[in-house]
Amino acid sequence: MHTPKLPWYRRALNALRCSLKLRLMMVFLLLAMGVAFTFISGAQKAFSVGWREAARPLLVDYVDRLAADVAPSDDLPQIDRAQAVIERLPITIDIAGPAVNWRSHPEQSEPYWRKERRSDRERKGWDDEPDWEPLLVRQTADGHRITFGMDEARFTKRPKVIGYTLTALLVLTLLAFLYLRRLLRPLDDIRQGALRFGSGEFGVPIPVKHPQRPDELGELAATINTMGQDIHQMLEAQRALLLAISHELRSPLTRARLNTELLPETPDVMAQREALLRDLAEMARLISDLLESERLAGRHQALHREITDPVELAHELIEELATTQPVARSIAVHAAPGVPTMTLDRTRVRLLLRNLLDNALRHSAGAPQPVELHLRPHGVNGQGVELEVRDHGPGVPDDHLPQLAQAFFRPDTARTRAAGGVGLGLYLCRLVAQAHGGTFAVRNAKPGLAVTVTLPPG
Repeated sequence: MHTPKLPWYRRALNALRCSLKLRLMMVFLLLAMGVAFTFISGAQKAFSVGWREAARPLLVDYVDRLAADVAPSDDLPQIDRAQAVIERLPITIDIAGPAVNWRSHPEQSEPYWRKERRSDRERKGWDDEPDWEPLLVRQTADGHRITFGMDEARFTKRPKVIGYTLTALLVLTLLAFLYLRRLLRPLDDIRQGALRFGSGEFGVPIPVKHPQRPDELGELAATINTMGQDIHQMLEAQRALLLAISHELRSPLTRARLNTELLPETPDVMAQREALLRDLAEMARLISDLLESERLAGRHQALHREITDPVELAHELIEELATTQPVARSIAVHAAPGVPTMTLDRTRVRLLLRNLLDNALRHSAGAPQPVELHLRPHGVNGQGVELEVRDHGPGVPDDHLPQLAQAFFRPDTARTRAAGGVGLGLYLCRLVAQAHGGTFAVRNAKPGLAVTVTLPPG
């Protein structure tokens, strides 16, 4: 079933919701913006208050002196004096009157406070700004009006300053993100370590920075390492106990089988004798599987590799199974052209195939189609092999698939026990595949169950 692709904003929200790093970065950005807004607003307010109380009288006095310099007492405004002022200061001077009309910067537009009436400025929200007209406009005795302003051409560097400021903010934000990512990197190590511990790999602990003086994440990693060591020790103790019990059971089982075989083969005890021999053989096989699974699950499992033809091995095993299970002759073998001869642990691959085929035969009783065994080339240049065993039985519930290859797991306890299984067959198959560096996968073939094993070249 095709899952519709979520819109970009939904994907972004999901990523933000699932990432601690992104959420912390978002908090940092919001905090930085809030601090900047608060600082700028406070500075503007403080400047406005200071302007009214201190800067305004100074500006009025300074403009009076400039006006007196441009238009001396009882004389017309002099353009040469005005030009001398604008060369010395970054300002503009406009003179309008009956005798002199002159603008120092005719290309510069008039300021908004000259274009708008005060009532219009108050309506547009400019009422908090100072009234510039009485500050910058002076009237001479002969009727001339002198208006002072800022030379905008002298401030062409303002956009560059703004660009530099934005670049600096972006660089600081990037540095903050990289530092935050470095601080939270131990979370990735902890996640990977937890995954390793969950898969049974306890050899590589989670790295702890500054183990003598760890931070909170370092303490968490050290605690998980301690927990992993405790779990490893418990598993090793359980494995050692299981191996010891399995070894100790072999001797009494051998004596019991010998005593059973010595029973007279008379009609009145023959049925009980055969039943005992079957049960003892099943117990011996269970103990062998337990010992083999513990050897393969160990850290230093040894493989005895030899040149093996997988197709020949499959046919040989089917003939062997047919001696005790005649239904095995119905197994359909599909060998693709080019299946290579490989160096494998022949005994353990034989165990893998036996368990897969035995499991398929048990659970496909009464199925309309026979069990299928597929052999195909696999990997680069087809140097590996892929084995797939499929039955046409009822299959298993989908939620049980991830647990099928676990030790002693049985999806249907009563049915499997009646069929003779104890839940070690697929577990052993997975261990054999992993010991060879291959993979093991189970899926519902609908109908039936399909188990796929890949074995790379040794």
